[in-house]
Amino acid sequence: MKIYDAEGFPNPARVRIALAEKGATDKVQFIPVDVMGGEHRTDAFRAKNPDAVVPCLELDDGMHISQCDAIIEYIDGSFDGPSLTGKAPKDRARIAMMNLRAENGLLNAVGAYFHHATPGLGPDLETDQCVEWGNRQKRVAGDTMAYLDKVLEKDEFLAGEAFSVADITAFAGLAFADFAKVDIPESLTHLRAWRDRIAERPSVAD
Repeated sequence: MKIYDAEGFPNPARVRIALAEKGATDKVQFIPVDVMGGEHRTDAFRAKNPDAVVPCLELDDGMHISQCDAIIEYIDGSFDGPSLTGKAPKDRARIAMMNLRAENGLLNAVGAYFHHATPGLGPDLETDQCVEWGNRQKRVAGDTMAYLDKVLEKDEFLAGEAFSVADITAFAGLAFADFAKVDIPESLTHLRAWRDRIAERPSVAD
């Protein structure tokens, strides 16, 4: 199994954390993609992933799986260890819901701000920018942080009592927010404390 990624980028980080949580990091081969050099937009890479983004999973039979959630779903079902996506229908639905809220409202919102309202990855990669949209998404990210703080006032993790893919996505989103200089307000004490706890997990700390 191969994973095409760019180490340090938010979505590849999500997959790496999921693999570490399942104790499967040594079961895959990581293939670096030169995102800054535009390798992800070449015809050769688009043949693997028409979305032209990383990460992309390549199975032993040659099949390619893109989209971070789909990759983690495959990883979760392929390796032993606690489930990241849930087992019972109610748990799976709750985790999926919270993962989407963290992904759309935080990770993707910060990404939109970074790519549209800042210099981002530079003029060669940042085309068709819309500053107004980017700034709007920065506000969405702030609203989502406040929402997640309220959730964590009652629950240890974002989807209840167990660590899940929703926590992975939100943690990666906050790391991206740091990079994009979108701060967590000091008043969001539950979110800040949760982040400190997640940062101590071996899958993240390593």
